[in-house]
Amino acid sequence: MPVIKARTRGKHIVRHIARLDRENLETLFAYAMFLSEPPDYVLNQVIDTLLARDKEFTAWREQHPGPHAPRVTGRKLRGRARHASAVHAIEAAQAVRQPASAVHAS
Repeated sequence: MPVIKARTRGKHIVRHIARLDRENLETLFAYAMFLSEPPDYVLNQVIDTLLARDKEFTAWREQHPGPHAPRVTGRKLRGRARHASAVHAIEAAQAVRQPASAVHAS
């Protein structure tokens, strides 16, 4: 019988990149295959299930409410967005370098 609960819909999912021990990665993917669920679902359920059992931690969380994850200050641009941003920056730099008469003439 699986330890992990059935999938819950409607949760807000965020991306987090982590490094795992090779053995844990293999176990994660094996368990995901066993459940026919994606590995990120398995990780979320492991955290929900295991940490809910830690009474000392749940008491600490009650005493320390609020967000604990680091804030994301900026987002890296990818693909076309990065290209468009770079083109805009180049055009802005060129406009600054041009003499005032050249800017007004165009």
